[in-house]
Amino acid sequence: MSLPNKGIAVIERDALNQHLDLLLEVARFKDYGPNGLQVEGKASIRKVVSGVTASMDLIQAAIAAQADAIVVHHGLFWRGQDGRLTGWMKKRVAALMAHDINLFAYHLPLDAHPSLGNNAQWGKRLGLAADQRFGEQDLGFIGDAPENWDVGSLAQLIGQTMGRNPTVVAGDGRPLKRIAWCSGGAQSYFEAAIAAGADVFLTGEISEPQTHYARETGVAFLACGHHASERYGAQALGRRIAHDYALEHEFIDIDNPA
Repeated sequence: MSLPNKGIAVIERDALNQHLDLLLEVARFKDYGPNGLQVEGKASIRKVVSGVTASMDLIQAAIAAQADAIVVHHGLFWRGQDGRLTGWMKKRVAALMAHDINLFAYHLPLDAHPSLGNNAQWGKRLGLAADQRFGEQDLGFIGDAPENWDVGSLAQLIGQTMGRNPTVVAGDGRPLKRIAWCSGGAQSYFEAAIAAGADVFLTGEISEPQTHYARETGVAFLACGHHASERYGAQALGRRIAHDYALEHEFIDIDNPA
């Protein structure tokens, strides 16, 4: 958890919503749910809590932190839900509304942003810089690997940096010259990464087919954790909001083994 930035200013909810929509280019993405303000709370915002997912644990932590707004990557509403406010959904929404807390959520826009996004921030922590995009909606990042990297040293770096060891399908042991990555549940991007010339692909999750693709093409695949690979964008966005508007900000990481 980051130390809060003690701010003194206030921003109006609608102004922040408009600013973030423009900053993250929300309109250009075809997404799985609504981006931007998902639950309307108080009109004026002084303190922002950022986190990965709008879970009940995060909402309760934000209430305890006296937040006026929560900014997350995974919001409440997704395509295919039936829309009823029952069970866990009712409890989350009721807690937000009882404490008049705004909920802002940015899914694909927060993956893709060139400096604040999950992929940019994850790459930065691993010492990677993208020079090309690939995959649907250009969400995948690819760039040159540092000299003398191999799969073993990369897996070790990921374990040290992210606090968890990745699942590794080693490929054919080739030197790593081009590294592709896409945070979260982007295992379906593996084929596009291979086509883009990657020697290894990093993402959050692995499904059954990726093992076979790695073995048959020689391109290594590392699954580094869905939550673990997406801890970076929301906190970078929260820091940016705090910097731009002199607000108070706190990142709260709710542990998740996924």
